[in-house]
Amino acid sequence: MILVYLIISIAGIFALGWLFRWTGQKINWPKDEWNIYFRDMSYLVGVGFIFAVALILFTLYVYFILQIKFFVWGVQLLVICGLSGYIFRFLGRRIGTEGSRKLFRSMPVTAAFGILTVILYALLAIFADFIAPYEQDEIFEVINALPGGNPDLGGDPRFILGTDQLGRDLLSRLIYGAQNTVGIAFATTVFSFLIGITGGFLAATLGGWVDQALSRAVDALMAIPQLIFALLLMTIATAWAGSNKVMIMVYMVLIIAVLDSTRVYRLSRAVGLNIVVMDFIEAAKVRGETLRYLLFREILPNAMAPLLAEFGLRFCFVFLTISALSFLGIGIQPPLADWGTMVRDLAQFINFAAFSPLTATLPLLAAGAIALLTVAVNFIVDWVLHKSSGLKS
Repeated sequence: MILVYLIISIAGIFALGWLFRWTGQKINWPKDEWNIYFRDMSYLVGVGFIFAVALILFTLYVYFILQIKFFVWGVQLLVICGLSGYIFRFLGRRIGTEGSRKLFRSMPVTAAFGILTVILYALLAIFADFIAPYEQDEIFEVINALPGGNPDLGGDPRFILGTDQLGRDLLSRLIYGAQNTVGIAFATTVFSFLIGITGGFLAATLGGWVDQALSRAVDALMAIPQLIFALLLMTIATAWAGSNKVMIMVYMVLIIAVLDSTRVYRLSRAVGLNIVVMDFIEAAKVRGETLRYLLFREILPNAMAPLLAEFGLRFCFVFLTISALSFLGIGIQPPLADWGTMVRDLAQFINFAAFSPLTATLPLLAAGAIALLTVAVNFIVDWVLHKSSGLKS
């Protein structure tokens, strides 16, 4: 029955899309631009308009009539994110230097929201020791306290999000997770770029056997799926390190940085090959400049735009890789808090969705924090790529 309704709905949307385009072409609009727009409108564009209207009506129906908890919370979160991005861009256009105001004027709402989110995450990571109400490894006598703080429902007013199976405050661990997960991911990405950029620019500048040796080594590393290879190496590193949690974390940073640097190497080499043939590079060689000067004073500034965009993408991949390894138990080690481990430890609370929706959201908070930062960084990357490409909106 559901399949029949779905087929009828899709057929109705396509029929209404054709009717919408046909009606728009028959009406003599007061503005010539509208007449031209409908005249040149394709059939799929008309279907897209009808689909958007149907989606909005469906959202309003579920939000106001059915009132499904998770759907209502998702819509509210989406509205809050959109308004926060719009307000941040509005303030950025009126506050700050002339350069920053000009930058905000050319910025879409999505990029503004991404920048605001990254700033908030950075503040949480830097000032986690002052923001978190308790230490990340502080254990209380209250075990598995439910969120909300209502004692009648199994909560505790001291713990807004409740406690975990060991009696640790989940709000504090969620805040410290930003410091550990994001901070380690950022450091790993920086290290990865140092390796990849240096190798890529060396291969592009020197060529010959250096280029061949580095490129073939990179090809060999890229032939193995990254997450599986990282999982294998981390298993070996964990056996070597034993109970030394610091060394396990150091091994994790080194392994992920080296594996991820292969992608950076490919981009750096490709960009570098286009730059080393320029006249200013030849002039620098004639002047007798050192190899270090050529790499970091001549090539790097001219390759900054694509590398910055790639930094955002690689940060997302590193961030997700660390979270995945922590979820599997071989990433960031306890008692340090990280979001991947929190998703694994709190996954059992999803079973309480039927009678306590707030409790069921506990694992979604850590997963949502991972997803939100990933989306925010991609919004910024999309804007940087669009801006560096020279295309006009």
